[in-house]
Amino acid sequence: MAEDVLKLKELDAADVPEKLKAEYYFDFEAHPFAHAALFGGENARSIVDAIAGADAYVTAALAEMVAGSKATETKTQADFPGRCSGEFTVLLEEGAMFEPAFVVGGADASNTLYLAAGASVLGANLWLDKGSIAVGEGTTVEPGVGLKGPTIIGQKNEIRQGAYFRGDVITGNGCTLRGELKNTVLMDGANFPHPSYLGDSLCGFDTHFGNQATSANLGIFAVLARDPIVIDIDGVRYDLGRPKIGIIMGDYSQVGCNSVSDPGTFLAPWTIVYQLSRLNKGFYGPNELLKNKPMEHGIIERSSLRK
Repeated sequence: MAEDVLKLKELDAADVPEKLKAEYYFDFEAHPFAHAALFGGENARSIVDAIAGADAYVTAALAEMVAGSKATETKTQADFPGRCSGEFTVLLEEGAMFEPAFVVGGADASNTLYLAAGASVLGANLWLDKGSIAVGEGTTVEPGVGLKGPTIIGQKNEIRQGAYFRGDVITGNGCTLRGELKNTVLMDGANFPHPSYLGDSLCGFDTHFGNQATSANLGIFAVLARDPIVIDIDGVRYDLGRPKIGIIMGDYSQVGCNSVSDPGTFLAPWTIVYQLSRLNKGFYGPNELLKNKPMEHGIIERSSLRK
């Protein structure tokens, strides 16, 4: 790789660009997030570190949740004859309902499905062979959903039919979700209610994807070479150290219907993308409208957003 490219993982914390820090995208004081600790400690240097550290964080957080559970009922694979393989444990708080389509367990019962009070998981397929799953208070998981651990789903979520969580997923409270998620964090109020894909992504408070909007997390040529993403910030090129980074969406950002973003797309808060837009990797916003105007401006027209 060229000598003028700086490796992000080799920089001191003070030298990490502002546009790669969590506070540039997420205001945890204005919008507290139960899992803001993901962006602290070793993951505090950059949002890329947070993406890389999601698996370790989710696994540890699930262990704490299970250890401190207020479950009133415990079930095992024996309670679901003909609808499971392997071993697992189910912890149910008061009012929680669990009637799966099928559950894939592990070699032992160490992985757990934990349903908080009033949560319901009905007719879904679950994989507990690689990690536990926690479903927050009052959350509804509809029939036809697929959930793989490790995954944490927040309170009062609506997980719609067809959703597929592939593991290392964290959702906040009050989310509506239907798409395919993998190694992705969605904060409170995130609204991705239609078919879409989010992988290796971070989505802030009240973010939104329109119908059929999607994000790529691996470049078409990177499928073969697996080269890390290199991105330009103020004339300096940075090697982000990962071939897979999807979209980073700051608080209140939105992407319109049938739009697509390249791997390594960063939307600062209050960045609004019109429908049918294609976003090249790079940085957009804050407070910006992005419009698809190929006849007038080539690809994207950029203009100021007044709140």
